[in-house]
Amino acid sequence: MMGRRPLGRRFGWLWASYAVSAYGSGLGFGALPLLAVLVVHASPAEVSALSAVGPAVGALIAVPLAPWVEYRPKRPVMIAMDLTRFAVMATIPVAYALGLLGFVQLLVVSAVVAAAKIAFGAASGAYLKSLVPPDDLLVANARLESTNWSSIAVGPPLGGAAIGLFGPVTTVVADALSYLLSALGITAIRGGEEAPRPTGKATVRAGGPLDGWRHIMGHPGLRALYLNNMLVAGLIMATEPLLAVLLLRQLGFPPWQYALAFAAPCVGGLIGSRLARRVVARHGRHRVFRTVGTLRAVWLIGLAFVRPGTVGLVTVMAVELAIIVNMSLYTPVLATYRLDHTPDHLIARTLTAWSIGQQAAIAVCTALGGLLADATSPRTALTAAGLLILATPLLLPRRDHTSQRRPEPSPNHP
Repeated sequence: MMGRRPLGRRFGWLWASYAVSAYGSGLGFGALPLLAVLVVHASPAEVSALSAVGPAVGALIAVPLAPWVEYRPKRPVMIAMDLTRFAVMATIPVAYALGLLGFVQLLVVSAVVAAAKIAFGAASGAYLKSLVPPDDLLVANARLESTNWSSIAVGPPLGGAAIGLFGPVTTVVADALSYLLSALGITAIRGGEEAPRPTGKATVRAGGPLDGWRHIMGHPGLRALYLNNMLVAGLIMATEPLLAVLLLRQLGFPPWQYALAFAAPCVGGLIGSRLARRVVARHGRHRVFRTVGTLRAVWLIGLAFVRPGTVGLVTVMAVELAIIVNMSLYTPVLATYRLDHTPDHLIARTLTAWSIGQQAAIAVCTALGGLLADATSPRTALTAAGLLILATPLLLPRRDHTSQRRPEPSPNHP
């Protein structure tokens, strides 16, 4: 069974660190918008800006970090990004205790955390490729994916209960401490690591931030998957604030039902991620991309038909479950393919470019969805997102570029 496949003590430490951080983020899910509403008394426009502008600014900050991450040992970079997130998140309870917490601080924290997350993801992807044998990459990515979904299933309900019992900054403290514990876990990973060497200073300073996009856009399979993933992620995430307004304000769902509607379907993430290796072994990557990539897009339109009461709650849960099962199966296959088809000396820049594109797409789609909802209604905006996402399978690779062959290192790369 995939879950029992041994991947070594070093991966075990990495997985444990990821789990601690993921569960901390699960507990703190939505904490910044909540503080903006309850403590800072931000307007709806400011809350939307916090959800869209913060991550977008973080993506811009991450652009010059790409070559810095690429040409350094990855483990110290991961530790530094965890400590950065711990430090910036810790400023929130301090400011709250002093009565100084404001909207600008929340916006800055959101941007810094987003940038550090992108840099951490780039470094951890490159480190994972050096840590795990090539044939085990899919297994490793599937385990990380299952951990991510289980943290989303468990974290938000517990976080909501903790806020009710101990106050609005409780989950922020938990989230901050999880980054500190993650850094300690990564520190415990033993073994030497060599950083890739740049071919020259000019390459690092001028071409570094763009090299990831050049690689993606120059590879037919990665290009198609990148464009598809940006639109799918952007449209799915854009529905979250729209659905919150529809369920909580217009349809009168109590908060606990709203939380249940999103937490319970995350169990589907455990199902999909555990099926990934078997499905790829039986049907191949290309069929997974085409079939599962289509299936994750066709369900979103169902959210436009949500009605009050139990039927509406079941509708949301069924749609979310269908999306999550397919996303959790698709995502580790995509992550493994991306690593397989990226040279070692380009991994950090490629993953950074990928994350920046996704964050930018989410920010743009969220902002446009909010504007459309203001001009019409949340249900109309949900309908538009559901219809637009039906076209995204057209961007999936039509030819099979999913060969297991891995790219050769650059001849100029030592």
